[in-house]
Amino acid sequence: MLGFVPPLPQQPGRPPSSGHMIVCGDDALARRLAVELRFIYGERVTLLLPPGRDANNPETPLTQRGRAAALFGRMSAAMNRAGNGSGTTGGSGDTNAGVEAVRIMEAPEPSDDVLEEAGIDRAAALALVYDDDERNIRAALTARRLNPRLRLVIRLYNRKLGQHLEELLDQAAAVAMPGIDPALLDASTTVLSDADTAAPALAATALTGSNKIIQAEGLLLRAAERPPPRPGESADPGLCTLALLSSTTNDPAGAEGSDTSGDEAPQLLPDERAVADAAGRGTVVLEAISRADPARPATRMGGRGAPLAQIFSRRLRWSALGFVLAAVALVIASLLTTKDSALHSAYLTVLDLLGMNDPAEGAPAARQIIQILSGIAGLLLLPLLIAAVLEAFGTLRTASSLRRPPRGLGGHVVLLGLGKIGTRVLVRLRELDIPVVVVEEDPEARGIPLARSLHVPTVIGDVTQEGVLEAAKIYRARALLALTSIDTTNLEAALYARSVKPDLRVALRLYDDEFATAVYRTLRTAHPGALTRSRSVSHLAAPSFAVAMMGRQILGAVPVERKVMLFAALEVAGHPQLEGHTVEQAFRAGAWRVLAIDATPPADRNPDLAALPPFDPEGDATPPPSGLVWDLHPGYVLRAQDRVVIAATRRGLAELLRRQRSAVPGR
Repeated sequence: MLGFVPPLPQQPGRPPSSGHMIVCGDDALARRLAVELRFIYGERVTLLLPPGRDANNPETPLTQRGRAAALFGRMSAAMNRAGNGSGTTGGSGDTNAGVEAVRIMEAPEPSDDVLEEAGIDRAAALALVYDDDERNIRAALTARRLNPRLRLVIRLYNRKLGQHLEELLDQAAAVAMPGIDPALLDASTTVLSDADTAAPALAATALTGSNKIIQAEGLLLRAAERPPPRPGESADPGLCTLALLSSTTNDPAGAEGSDTSGDEAPQLLPDERAVADAAGRGTVVLEAISRADPARPATRMGGRGAPLAQIFSRRLRWSALGFVLAAVALVIASLLTTKDSALHSAYLTVLDLLGMNDPAEGAPAARQIIQILSGIAGLLLLPLLIAAVLEAFGTLRTASSLRRPPRGLGGHVVLLGLGKIGTRVLVRLRELDIPVVVVEEDPEARGIPLARSLHVPTVIGDVTQEGVLEAAKIYRARALLALTSIDTTNLEAALYARSVKPDLRVALRLYDDEFATAVYRTLRTAHPGALTRSRSVSHLAAPSFAVAMMGRQILGAVPVERKVMLFAALEVAGHPQLEGHTVEQAFRAGAWRVLAIDATPPADRNPDLAALPPFDPEGDATPPPSGLVWDLHPGYVLRAQDRVVIAATRRGLAELLRRQRSAVPGR
């Protein structure tokens, strides 16, 4: 692990220094983001939180400030331990240094006065990560008016609105400062969604538990988790080895490795020697880099539209078939007895069925008998039509209602919770044509209309109540994905599901790292043959928001146990660790690794990394004329005009950006 020396702490209550960063939010993401900026990037941070509830209320043992202080204290202690182990100091040595390093303010709204007190006029970046889109938009407009040069990072669930908001705020900055640098303007507003960032990783965890897919900028990066090789076998490294899993990953009593797991933690981006010495440890390897297929719209679970078999019951369809056969028989009988034409016989029979024909007085006896039989059959037509109308009306009325899980359903994913995260994961699973059954307690939840439109089977009820998971066919499911916002609810659902099906694959959404580690250890001990994973949405999303505040954007984040690996696209220019070095020389074990190169000249470069055909170097280390290279020669020399796709740890990416900022004047 790289050593890191944080700057001098900022005492609470003191005015922030120039170039600091402000984080405004009301949930776990705001606290995680402040931790990321302070302890990974070394930035001075002002954290603006809403006032905590009544401290005397036993239902709220910690206020927002208390939760933040506790989190900063744990991170500070972890940083000090890591720093002492690597020969560097992790700050002042006081376990409360993390609290001192972050200025915590409390205010119900980010108003003009509050933002000015936080130092908005001197801030380099502002993150607005409230759970309410409207509040984030109002605060963004206020902040842009107070400081047009401010870099804004906004959390929005509505993606279409986010695109328009970026343009609006950039235009507002251009109007306020006509001579603003276009390069600064391009990076002045970034709209992100924590749900979109975390959904692919959560969906992949529920599906296979091992495959990890990053799809961004036209690229599809696929990584796979592989078990330790058996004696006499050699592991396939793929394109490269991205990580070594923790030494306890195959021990039923072992903990899933995190940043605080010490030597047992997974190793990100190891070198060849570390891979060779890691006997008995699983690996995460990069299998392929390819073009991503265009995103497909989510499909319905039941085909398009409502087929005839779903509108009318089987009994009604058999009755209609019997009536049609009777009418055909009458037409044939009329044709044979009257020697009339087929068209005229059919016409007379229809009139008789509908009671519209004149009595067959003076006609042959056969004609009169056929007319009587037609009249009797016509009497049966009226109730048949009424039944058809009632059934069609009932079907159309219930078409917009939620479906119940069908009887024969199996091999599906049970998804708990249809909030922001659960809704995005549902879309992801349906894009992959994975059968899903949703369990949601609130019939007015955000994702209920989507589940209704996609015809996804949905169970409305409290998952902690007996019979709810059984209604979702949990005993036939392939995986349980618990994504409610309450940790204890997710845990209770997982424990009950395991009692019903011990080998069920389970993925839990848990916030607290220590709690998640304890849960993982317990479930692995109780059910060693089953797969258990715990994921934190804020832990997955915080790196994307932090990098955006530094003026960059990452392609995606992949969880490796309880660590996070980042994939980013960077310009080589301004990075002394990359420019002029070969691919092999630019590799920094435990920090970053170059995976692909876009050698297109900057003037002709397309923002889409996969817009140009790939270049095949065929073992040649000379620079390609243009295109995307992912089968890299170790001797290829990185040039200033190249753009690279890298895999990096959070600290490694922070070091790259920090060195670039110090190497380029004015940054």
